[in-house]
Amino acid sequence: MPEYDRIQCPAFKSKIMSADAAAALIPEGCNVGMSGFTGSGAPKEVPMALARRIEAQLAQGHHFKIGMWTGASTGPEIDGALAKVNGINMRLPYQSDPTSRERINQGDINYIDMHLSHVAQYVWFGFFGKLNVALIEVAGILPDGRLIPSTSVGNNKTWLDQADLVILEVNERQPLGLAGMHDVYYGTQLPPHRVPIPLVHPHDRIGEPYLRCDPAKVIAVVPTHKADRNSPFKPADADSEQIAGHLIDFFKSEVRHGRLPKSLLPLQSGVGNIANAVLAGLNNGPFENLTAFTEVMQDGMLAMLRSGKMVGASATGFSLSPEGEQDFVDNIDFYRDKIVLRPQEMSNHPELIRRLGVIAMNAMIEADIYGNVNSTHVMGSSIMNGIGGSGDFARNAYLSIFMAKSSARGGDISCIVPAVSHVDHTEHDVQILVTERGLADLRGLAPKQRARLIIDNCSAPEYRPMLQEYFERALHHSRGKHTPMLLDEALSWHARFERTGSMKVREAVAA
Repeated sequence: MPEYDRIQCPAFKSKIMSADAAAALIPEGCNVGMSGFTGSGAPKEVPMALARRIEAQLAQGHHFKIGMWTGASTGPEIDGALAKVNGINMRLPYQSDPTSRERINQGDINYIDMHLSHVAQYVWFGFFGKLNVALIEVAGILPDGRLIPSTSVGNNKTWLDQADLVILEVNERQPLGLAGMHDVYYGTQLPPHRVPIPLVHPHDRIGEPYLRCDPAKVIAVVPTHKADRNSPFKPADADSEQIAGHLIDFFKSEVRHGRLPKSLLPLQSGVGNIANAVLAGLNNGPFENLTAFTEVMQDGMLAMLRSGKMVGASATGFSLSPEGEQDFVDNIDFYRDKIVLRPQEMSNHPELIRRLGVIAMNAMIEADIYGNVNSTHVMGSSIMNGIGGSGDFARNAYLSIFMAKSSARGGDISCIVPAVSHVDHTEHDVQILVTERGLADLRGLAPKQRARLIIDNCSAPEYRPMLQEYFERALHHSRGKHTPMLLDEALSWHARFERTGSMKVREAVAA
């Protein structure tokens, strides 16, 4: 047998096997907790082997499905492969794979879209049933059996604690320099025995650098050598840069008015082009000694750490481009004392978000004229990805910001509508809306005041007259005057899109 330097504990060496052999140990119909958060730190060989096993059984007329629980989204080796063979019965708590999304919207997969901070507690209380298997990628196993976490922590601590059986993928592609970057807190307690979490600064370390695992539960150890799923970095377009510019101007104003310090407050940022454009704007802006308390580390935050604009960042995983990953690996000694990776029950914990006064910046699909936000569903019923951690942050942040371009599909969809087709974040949790057209600061405003500001500042020019006309009619004809709404028209824009392919009112063509 070849030497595996990453597997130093004798109790684990005797359990080394192939991915196919490990996949054969996963019981049919069981619930599997898999590592991974936005593609980082996910198992990469055993899920593919499990998909092959399911496909072979399907060819014999036997349907084999599992319940699949993760930290957040994963990669094509997991969601894509298992969804393709229709091998997932229940999926939670977040996904972004096209094949998985299609299966969910076709009704083939039951999907629980939930706040990421709630997952661990729900598992402890058994709301999803029993966790049978934990399938976790690690960077190495120490002589005493402790595990060096990989490029994400996610729900791994809970999976290892709660699962009956454990399968470990030891990925030699992950740098051993990750050791010491993690902070795994084992002090969480269930209600009614909660105690304060002793974290008062984003860079505080309150736990342990390694994961614990009972060797008696480990049934397989699979050596691997495969990179995380990384997405190429796309340069910001003009609209994204305008959104970033509006936000930078807003932050400058908040500093001038004494509502933010010159170092701002800990930043949380969603993923995507707009988020990276905002981070790039901050990197070139006037603010110094920035910090982050977020879910994922993107290229933009690595650039801020390199430039010295950001002095430290807390997250639960990475979401890097291939170039960003290479920079991280090449300079891991520089990043090790500047980045802390925590379990997502800590990175997304409402108590900590509120205590630290986080500035939360997240993407949306649409917002309505009163400030309600839909961040998950297209046309009300088709899931896009999921709520992820945006709700954890929006409800508890010092500043709750949602961003989007004012229109989509070449202008056929307005992202500012009379009423959102699905509500993830109510008007009570949304303080700032930003599009490339402008920024609406909704703090201290009543519903009718918010409506006028959102229409004037955030809507696309081609839809602004339609929104103004709807709002004026709602003011005069709705029964209630607090939040005026025409019930038979509020969702007519979405219905028109599904009927004609555009939210625009097209002139009737004479017969």
